[in-house]
Amino acid sequence: MAITLKEVAELAGVSRSAVSRTFTDGASVSEKMRRKVEKAARDLGYSPNALASSLTTGRTKLIGLISNNFHNPIFLEVFDLFTRGLQDRGLRPLLVNLTDETDPQASVRMLRQYSVDGAVVASSTLPPGFSKAFRDAGVPVVHSFGRYSSAPQVHVVGIDNVECGRMAARTLVARGYRKIAFLGGPEGATSTQDRYSGFFSELGAHRGLTTSYSFADAYSFDAGRREMLRLLKSDPAEAYFCGDDVLSIGVLSAIADSGLSVPEDIGIIGLNDMEMARWENINLTTIHQPIRQIVTSSIELMVAMLDEPDRYPEARIFPCSIVERGTLRSLKQL
Repeated sequence: MAITLKEVAELAGVSRSAVSRTFTDGASVSEKMRRKVEKAARDLGYSPNALASSLTTGRTKLIGLISNNFHNPIFLEVFDLFTRGLQDRGLRPLLVNLTDETDPQASVRMLRQYSVDGAVVASSTLPPGFSKAFRDAGVPVVHSFGRYSSAPQVHVVGIDNVECGRMAARTLVARGYRKIAFLGGPEGATSTQDRYSGFFSELGAHRGLTTSYSFADAYSFDAGRREMLRLLKSDPAEAYFCGDDVLSIGVLSAIADSGLSVPEDIGIIGLNDMEMARWENINLTTIHQPIRQIVTSSIELMVAMLDEPDRYPEARIFPCSIVERGTLRSLKQL
């Protein structure tokens, strides 16, 4: 049988309301009273009922952790960091899969059914309208890996994808590639659009280049492999900037199956620096996205918003860096 609050109160010699206050964050209780109640709870093996506590405080401590790209292995890292980080703050993540969801209002209704205290949108491919719908419904929201804006409508934490595109272009030009291509993720994703924009704006400053572009239908291994196999049937570029690492790994598979070598025949640079990119059999040159810092900062903002829901929206943008591995020709070869 579960130990009840009444039994703890009787053993501690205090009222049930005193026990309730002891286990309610922010409630007023003397240190002497707290020690008595906590000792009685330990002796009986009592654990406070989180659901009952939420009815008293009006807070569930549930945070909707929302994404739509569950087939991308990078989100195993992202969800691991988010769930552990939220739990360390005494919050409970509620994982929400919005793959194929197109109606922001339906998502708002679903989160309201669970009475979440806040929502973290952990996606670069969900339209900004989803985050704004949560905000308009009065749900504190942070958009992680969202699109940078100097005047954000919701809290945004992420990277400058336009600058990442420029970094990739500069890296390929510096290594002597002259026939250069962009292989992006879904064309409608803001991350794809911004990486494309930065990439070609930088390439436009250099003469004598032949450029091209194409898009995969998802940020996935299969989509990257499929698109690269198509490109290899015609006249492939000397080097590709792929929209992210998992696309790049699919591209590497297609190149290998076609009897070509990387970086001898084709150079590849990705984006994210996911764990798999470091594996010896992949060894992907990529752009490092500081995922841990983005997640930590997103949680900090969410915790702050729980106490200050009307906090003015801000954008926290983290710098990226090139990680040199083995899928581009080295500068020493020039």
